[in-house]
Amino acid sequence: MVRFLTSRSASATAIIAGLLLNALAGCSKPAPPQPPLQEVEVITVQMKTVPVVFNRIAQTESSREVQVVARVSGFLEEITYEEGGPLQQGDVMFVMDRKPFLAEVEAAQGELEASEARLWIANANLNRTRPLAEADALSQSDLDRAIGDKKAAEAAVYAAKARLTQAKLDLGYATIRAPVTGLSGKARQREGAYLNAFGDSANLSYVSQVDPIWVNFSISQNERERTSRAAAEGKLILPTETRYEFEIVLADGAVFPYRGVFDFAAPTFDERTGTFAARAVVENPDSVLRPGMFVTVRILGAKRPDAVVVPQEAVQQTTNGHVVWLVTDQGQTERRPVTMGDWVDRDWVVENGLSGGETIIVGGLNRIRPGIPVKTVAYKDSSASSKPTASSN
Repeated sequence: MVRFLTSRSASATAIIAGLLLNALAGCSKPAPPQPPLQEVEVITVQMKTVPVVFNRIAQTESSREVQVVARVSGFLEEITYEEGGPLQQGDVMFVMDRKPFLAEVEAAQGELEASEARLWIANANLNRTRPLAEADALSQSDLDRAIGDKKAAEAAVYAAKARLTQAKLDLGYATIRAPVTGLSGKARQREGAYLNAFGDSANLSYVSQVDPIWVNFSISQNERERTSRAAAEGKLILPTETRYEFEIVLADGAVFPYRGVFDFAAPTFDERTGTFAARAVVENPDSVLRPGMFVTVRILGAKRPDAVVVPQEAVQQTTNGHVVWLVTDQGQTERRPVTMGDWVDRDWVVENGLSGGETIIVGGLNRIRPGIPVKTVAYKDSSASSKPTASSN
């Protein structure tokens, strides 16, 4: 019995010793390697002066729309222009029956010649009467009558010349020409119609000048006050003497190749809309812009100093707003809520949340979460964030 217990004790001791050896051997194994740090592309947030662009919905208007009317009465004989087509100033649009006007010219010419003949007779009579009156061969009344006849004949010549001039004008008015260079409207009267110069039938068409063309837009009272306040506080730099430039964006998003300049601003607000009207004028040599078109006008020239600008790629949209990811001084990630402002080319102006100098993550955002250490490298496309070429407001 004693031998048996001793044997069992020896076996247990051997097993325990083996377990202890195995445990000691396990403690001596090297620790597993740490996973590599996530690599992210970062930039340092800079404060810079950026352009500010104010976008407005606008409508084009002819810079000079002139109604074409008949200035004399008569029958319309011919329409010589292409309705809706381009016209140069002086191009013939309508031709009236010229025969009555030619007759008036000839009659006025004949009357003028008769008046000149009577003037010649009056001059000859005066030349005979004057020396006789001076020699007391004729009375003073005879001389006065001769002088009066000459003056009356001269007046008749003046009147005849005026009637001839008027007749020639009426003849010229029978050929109706484009008053300005531009696009023509449709003809309101057709060939054979009688045109009454003092009635509605005198309205024949119109010509709209489109080069240059006006671009009309409005600015609300709130917008004007907000802009003025920002300028007074130094948050906005406005161009001196309203030297704005205007970029026109067509309905399909294409940018019109010519820029406009400031032309007019109403001195008072419209009480019905709470806005005041403004206007730009822009060259339109190819007549791409037509009166009545709706376009977007970008008002250029203002600047925002000390703006915090970040690349578009650095901003994420969440259900609670926009956020950016920062790298702290300890090399860890931090999510920061921000309030976004204007666009500046490919970048975004940050209104609140950043003050400049922070390190923000631009590339590798899909591999991070809050509070993890990361390895930072320079953003490969950081030059894009320094191109302040356009913005919107």
